[in-house]
Amino acid sequence: MLTRAVDTRLPTDFGEFLLRAYTDSGSQHLHLALVKGAVEGLDAPLVRIHSECMTGDVFSSQRCDCGIQLEVSLQAIGLEGSGVLIYLRQEGRGIGLLNKLRAYSLQDGGLDTVEANLHLGFGADQREYSAAIAILEDLGVNALRLLTNNPAKVRAVERSSIRMVARVPLVVPPTDHNRGYLTVKRLRLGHLLEDLGQ
Repeated sequence: MLTRAVDTRLPTDFGEFLLRAYTDSGSQHLHLALVKGAVEGLDAPLVRIHSECMTGDVFSSQRCDCGIQLEVSLQAIGLEGSGVLIYLRQEGRGIGLLNKLRAYSLQDGGLDTVEANLHLGFGADQREYSAAIAILEDLGVNALRLLTNNPAKVRAVERSSIRMVARVPLVVPPTDHNRGYLTVKRLRLGHLLEDLGQ
């Protein structure tokens, strides 16, 4: 069960947001919603559902595209003047930080990101998005434009009572360090990514 815990003002490089925290009695996680402007009843605000990635979001790791996706999403919502970024606490595609670092070590040995998770006894992607849907419902979002390349997030919204007006591609350039990772996301996880080049 999701419970609204606290609201506070959060000035950022991308403008001022309302930061709302939610406790999740099922997972014991604290999820966050960064809300720009008035979104309740708004016709299809821009929404990003972002899963926590300490290495990418905090340390600007180039092993993934998470940190730059977070930055681009906040910038896009800031420029629109309204929208929501939901920050879900499900690190490492749901396996937690320590296991994600173990998966990184296996990738250093030659496994790809999916193989590493499977080798550790986890699914390729264990994330789920019911908390994000509950947060959007609490915020009064009835329709949205979803900023994502991940078809699992699209399906989660399509299964809910929230109308998805459009999927907005989240375009970030690959680096030499994450091109292989992005290729695996496209080929093995079905992410909707353009040609990543050589």
